[in-house]
Formats: sequence, structure tokens, C-alpha cells
Amino acid sequence: MTSRRPDSFEGGAFVGSYRGEPSYPPGGYGRSYGAGQQDVQWVTTPPDIPGSRNLHFGEKTPSGDDAGRLIDDPPSQPPPEQMNRFAGFGIGLASLFTENVLAHPCVVFRRQCQVNYQARCYHLSPLTAVSIMYNITKSQGPKALWKGMGSTFVVQGVTLGTEGIISECTPLPRELSHRWNLRQVAGHLLLKGLTYVVAMPFYSASLIETVQSEIIRDNPGVLDCVREGVGRVVGLGVPHSKRLLPLLSLAGPTVLHGLLRYLLSSAVQKLILWLIQSRRKPQPDQRPPQTVLDAYFPELMASFAAGLVADAVLYPLETVLHRLSVQGTRTIIDNTDLGVEVLPINSQYEGMRDCAAAIGREEGTLGFYKGFGALVVQYTMHAAVLQVTKVVYTALLQDNA
Repeated sequence: MTSRRPDSFEGGAFVGSYRGEPSYPPGGYGRSYGAGQQDVQWVTTPPDIPGSRNLHFGEKTPSGDDAGRLIDDPPSQPPPEQMNRFAGFGIGLASLFTENVLAHPCVVFRRQCQVNYQARCYHLSPLTAVSIMYNITKSQGPKALWKGMGSTFVVQGVTLGTEGIISECTPLPRELSHRWNLRQVAGHLLLKGLTYVVAMPFYSASLIETVQSEIIRDNPGVLDCVREGVGRVVGLGVPHSKRLLPLLSLAGPTVLHGLLRYLLSSAVQKLILWLIQSRRKPQPDQRPPQTVLDAYFPELMASFAAGLVADAVLYPLETVLHRLSVQGTRTIIDNTDLGVEVLPINSQYEGMRDCAAAIGREEGTLGFYKGFGALVVQYTMHAAVLQVTKVVYTALLQDNA
């Protein structure tokens, strides 16, 4: 960079110039390049820039062409990639919130209907399910259908932690690669089965918290399901009746339901993703979707559809599992026919086959689907939240495009 200092710099000339005296050396060295007839001071502060720290109190920014152009510039917008990631994260968060928090009352009422072998109304329609849920909330308060939500998160944490520990301590693969073989699939399913067995007592304790009536509850803590699960394993804790089934009798139905749900949901999710990708396969004259929203939303929709199909197909098996898990625990549930009374659970099933035969004989085939209307309400609510969230973020992306 060429220095703008004169070749012959004299202190007197500088002092004179600083004091306002026009003392320039011969040859015009005191003038800056392109300064014209303006006086030049060699020791100055940088020019004032709009928004800089050079402005002092009481001073104004000079209104020049450059300053006006800088002021007229629109404010910077967030980059499109950042908005796309924010949109994908927001839709995923809305899906998790709806699945685990907003839909919890539907899960509570559905489980109460499943374990209530005395119920005359099966609540196969969403209208009757919503009506009784309203009656329960009106008679017992808003907490009546939000019970046991903390224990469900504890069970999820125990499941994830157990799966991670087993996969680290054993050669069983936690995930399958694209080039899998039968040995890897068998090891992966064995890992899932062991995880379900370890989480089984805590799942049973969480199930009891969700179906127990709010009238007789004594505000249990979040970690009470852990204490009760460990107590059931070692045979200590809350006293149970002689009809309580041992954990070994519950291991078969628990592992069967867990593995079937995992396999069915994974197959449906893969199928839906393949169908979406085949429809959106870009043509030679077309471009693939450029937004993270378009790439991330199909995965959520595939996961939503997979959960819906798995829960609907395996609903009878889930009913049998829940009845076996609650038997002998001295649980008192809400009356799902009226919503204003309580009922004790005094079933006497000997096992999975006996429970299924008794339901078919005494309650009919539809007895396996008690509370199915609450499942419809749950997934309808989930789909509505996903669509509304997608519309909102699509509008935000268009505004920031």
C-alpha cells in the first residue's frame, strides 16, 4: 500500500496545518490524492460511518450519497439454510410434543378401557371416547387424564439406556447397516428383546400409574415407577394379591408385542419412504427439493403412519398384555361407562392364552378393541398438528425466500 505521507515531512508544517495555518510545502505535497481544494489534516479520526463507534454524543452522521445508500439498505434476513433447519427442527419438536404430551390423555383413557373387563360401552367411536373423557375431567379435575406422564418418560429413558449399555457390552448391533445379513438381524432382534425384558417391570409400574383413578392417588413422584419396578423384581414394596402374575409369565407377551410392533412399524416406514421417493424422483429437466422441510417432513409422515398401523394391528395383543400386567396389583380405575365412579380390577387370568380366550368368550371379538376410539382421536390430533406446523413453516420459508 503506497504511503500518503509527504516525502519531506516537516514538523513545523504539520504544526501550522494543525493550528489552522495554510502552510503547505512546495510542490503541493500537503494535498491528499483527489482532495481537490479542501484543506487536509494529516492527523484525523476515521470518517464517520453510519452505525460505527466514531460518532460522539451530539454528533450526526453526514448525509452523503454513500451514507444514504447504506441507510436505505434493507435489514439483513436470516439465510435460507438456517430457516430450513429451523423449520425441520420445529416440525420434529411439534411431532414429539404431540406424541408424548398432548396425546397423553388419549393414552390414559385407552388403557383404562383396555383393562376394564366389566365395561359395557367399548368406545369404538371417537365421539363416545371424547364424551367420557370430558366427564372424567369435569368430575375429577384436569389432572385426571394427565397422570403417569412422567413415568412414561422414565420408561423411555430406561429403554434407551438399557439398549445402549447392552450394545456396548455385547457384540449385538444396535442398528442395521444397508448390507445386513441374517446373523446381524438375529443379533439386533435379540438386543431389542433383552431391552424389553429389562424395561418390563418399569413399564408395568408406569401402566398402573396411568390407569389408577385420580380419586385414590396420593401424588406419586416421578421416580416412583422405578422404585415400584425394582420392588416387583425383588418381591418387595407395595403388597399385591395372590393373583399377581410373575414377571416370567409377562416376559413372553411383552417381548412378542415389542418385537412385532418394531418389525411392523419399521416395514411400514420403509415402504412409505420408498413410495414417497419414487413419486418425487426428479426428472432430467427437474430439480430435487432444495429445502430441508421437504426432505425432513416425509420421514415424520412415514413414522406417523407406521405408528398408526402398528398400534391398530396389534391393538388386541396390547389389550391382553395390559390386562395381564395390571392383574393382582389392586388397581382401581375410573368407570369408563359413566366417568363419575371407580371400579376395582379383580381379574383371574392364568396366562396369555387364557386371557385371550376369556375376552373372546365373555366380551366378543370387539372386546379386544375397547377404547379404540381414543386411539383414533390420538392420531387425528397428531396428524392435525403436523399439517398445521407444516403450513406455518412453509409460509415462513416463503416470506424469507
